[in-house]
Amino acid sequence: MAVHQLAGPVHRLWTTEHPPALTVADGDTVTFGVQEALAGQFDDLRTGDPLPELDWDRVYPLAGPIMVDGAQPGDVLEIEIVEVVPGDWGWTAVVPGLGLLAEDFPDAHFHRWDLTDPKGADFKGLATVPVRPFLGVIGVCPDTREALPVLPPGHFGGNLDCRDLVAGSRLYLPVQVPGARLALGDPHAAQGDGEVCVSAIEASAEGAVRLRLHKDRRLPGPQLRTPGPVRSGIDDAGYYATMGVGPDLMAASRDALRAMIDHLGTEYGLDPMDAYILSSTCVDLKITEVVDAPNWVVSAYLPVGVMRG
Repeated sequence: MAVHQLAGPVHRLWTTEHPPALTVADGDTVTFGVQEALAGQFDDLRTGDPLPELDWDRVYPLAGPIMVDGAQPGDVLEIEIVEVVPGDWGWTAVVPGLGLLAEDFPDAHFHRWDLTDPKGADFKGLATVPVRPFLGVIGVCPDTREALPVLPPGHFGGNLDCRDLVAGSRLYLPVQVPGARLALGDPHAAQGDGEVCVSAIEASAEGAVRLRLHKDRRLPGPQLRTPGPVRSGIDDAGYYATMGVGPDLMAASRDALRAMIDHLGTEYGLDPMDAYILSSTCVDLKITEVVDAPNWVVSAYLPVGVMRG
């Protein structure tokens, strides 16, 4: 079982045209360093600074592709997350036109986080967000003639933004093309389920993954296994949840989030923008009920232990 270091140029599209960064065997480990999703465009900003005009051609730098010897369509690639270590700072931003409540929050906003405290990331003295680093993008290359952008995920994985893919978890992806062509990127220091304002605590990171190939095992899409409880240390003080109810899951999600933003303002004195930012990093959206037609329920869960008041 060999250990490889992933280095070299990054890419920003799903396509089979990228030259391989390295080739590994079943059971090998790959160490990596990956840049946050905007590739340094916010490095010089401080909380409250205006956002610069984004160069979208630099967004989502991916490390790879990693070729897995013997991988073929009809196989499954298992990616064990061995370690993810973020840098000493990160950012969360509201970008106009993006996010679950884009219409409610049309103005840009930037928040810079200090990640050096082992107790967690401080949010204006009002909350401490636990740091649980993971990669927002882990994907094998889809079988496509046309190069695809990174942003939407697919049955090949990709931009899953799954906050439970922390160290010890394992992601299973159906191989789409020969060699699998695995790519890694979009590291996060912390995130709530839903990533509601369109960014988590975005932070560059280093780490390692271990790869295993399962021959002739077919899956319809990504699946994962966690090493134990998924909220250990976070849910000890319980949750406060708000609910959205209606015939449309997206509308119910928005209603649940709006109610949570109101709760954070009433209970803790956060202004709406700060409540939106905080929700994106630690509030979890959950489908509570989808069987009582014509209305469904989505709940927004705030781990009470992150708050200081």
